[in-house]
Amino acid sequence: MAQIFPKWFNKVPLLIIGGAGFAGVCLIAAIWYFGSQEYTEVGFQPIQPIPYSHKLHAGELGMDCRYCHSQVEYSRHAQIPPTKTCMNCHVMIKPESDKLALLRDSWEKEEPIHWVRVHNLPDYAFFDHSPHLRAGVGCISCHGDVAQMEEVSQVKSLSMGWCLDCHRDPDPHLRPVSEITNMNWRPESPLAQIKWLNAHKDSLKINPPENCSGCHR
Repeated sequence: MAQIFPKWFNKVPLLIIGGAGFAGVCLIAAIWYFGSQEYTEVGFQPIQPIPYSHKLHAGELGMDCRYCHSQVEYSRHAQIPPTKTCMNCHVMIKPESDKLALLRDSWEKEEPIHWVRVHNLPDYAFFDHSPHLRAGVGCISCHGDVAQMEEVSQVKSLSMGWCLDCHRDPDPHLRPVSEITNMNWRPESPLAQIKWLNAHKDSLKINPPENCSGCHR
């Protein structure tokens, strides 16, 4: 009896199985990447109620981060500045600017401005700014070069893996505590950085946890 199907047709089931497996791998890879914080969070740049320029204030004018984000070295949170902090300058600087109408309204009515949070960790993750800054981790390591941002955006994923990478090897992110807000600081050389770390590691008490309870409490 003549064969109904050609001989090559015997490979069709194998091709289907192989194709299904390949498609499954591609699907998992797509979900892993496009569902990751690297893809979904990095680049997040919300529109704020007032067009505040970090590039102008922190960059061109050289304002220290801690003028607005006070107590960040001693508190868990970086604190969003109250209207009074802004008005310390803007009662004299461009007090009639249309861009600052909401600021003046907030000041007169004694109502806070509802800024949109850019960096937002999930509730199950515990993070404290103060030990990181006291250890010499610069703002730029997590927030990027804010002094060059017209509008602040998220530049790091803030994922668990990203945090653990730093906890396992914090040395590249450490600097003198006096330079934590300096976006332009760079070590003189790799050798100078190693010598500085060897001289200060004990005083800085660098011992970042890698166990679950370090960040999940």
